[in-house]
Amino acid sequence: MFEITWDSFTRIVTVGFLAYIGLVFFLRISGKRTLTKLNAFDLVVTVALGSTLATILLNSQISLLEGLTAFALLIGGQYVITYLAVRSKSFNKFIKSEPRLLYLNGQFLEDTMQKERINRVEILQAIRNQGKGSLEEVKAVVLETDGSMSVIQGEPGNTLANVQSLEKD
Repeated sequence: MFEITWDSFTRIVTVGFLAYIGLVFFLRISGKRTLTKLNAFDLVVTVALGSTLATILLNSQISLLEGLTAFALLIGGQYVITYLAVRSKSFNKFIKSEPRLLYLNGQFLEDTMQKERINRVEILQAIRNQGKGSLEEVKAVVLETDGSMSVIQGEPGNTLANVQSLEKD
């Protein structure tokens, strides 16, 4: 259990190094968009890449070529999905959720909170995480497409065009 053979050690170091180089190569040619976490789909791809790298390192039955093929498949699939999403509004709507307004001008929007399964405590936590000490400092809280919450300050002159368009949803 606590022993490792030289063959196993050499394989982990060699395959690990080459798999890492391969992953960096694929990420560089696919562009910055590959590792963004703008929605749940992006997060799944990022986690899957990490899981694939770990499997390549630790499972001696998986060859380097199989692992690199898995990287290429994940990154290529993500590229195709995002390419289609940028060019087709209906496809984009199918794979991505819309941001939702949870709090506006001192009012918790209970119907939206219930639909999104978010409670007041979670909204207050997001506000505290942004360094705000009271609700008076906050104009709005938006649940973003990636599941994070954006806290918009209630300062004078703060434009809320995007928030007001969410309010209509």
